[in-house]
Amino acid sequence: MNKLIKSDFYDHGKFNKQKALEAYYNMMRGFNYPVYPILKTDQFWTSDFAQNDFLNVGMAGIFWINNTAEGYFGHEIYLLPGQMIVEHGHNNCTEGKAKMESWLVRHGMIYTFGEGEPTRDLPVKLPESQLKANGITVKNCKVQKEGEIGTLNRATAKHFMMAGPNGAIVTEYGSPHYGPALEFTNKTVVF
Repeated sequence: MNKLIKSDFYDHGKFNKQKALEAYYNMMRGFNYPVYPILKTDQFWTSDFAQNDFLNVGMAGIFWINNTAEGYFGHEIYLLPGQMIVEHGHNNCTEGKAKMESWLVRHGMIYTFGEGEPTRDLPVKLPESQLKANGITVKNCKVQKEGEIGTLNRATAKHFMMAGPNGAIVTEYGSPHYGPALEFTNKTVVF
């Protein structure tokens, strides 16, 4: 994967989603991950969470299924090298219970962060944009390598993940996702 720079993804300060998606397609090809036709539709999305810091804070994803009637969810998460999904939690809401989730690293590796004793000497540098915005409150870090599965310690726990140096493709399994239940620690985040 070529070295990426911030200006690759912003046109006059505006996030360019198409350029971001192209970076993910390049990463997929590097991992020999199939670029299914559905990944060329608007069901495959990307976000910089309105942080103007896409190389450090952003993601792409697709919800393969979100079956609220039967209670299951399948999601693919795509992270460029060093990229962080902003810290968040899932609360109970009128539509249903807080989402419980597990993650299988399919390609690359990730650092998962959640509640618990803060990890001393973190193995990865946290994005300044999130530290300055008080957007990180959990610092219990676990390294998750390709083929390994991690699970949220409780349904409403704050958590986030960051990709390792080659990026990551992660399959998330969980109970249903409800938009109103999603709460970001950094209140400037837009999703």
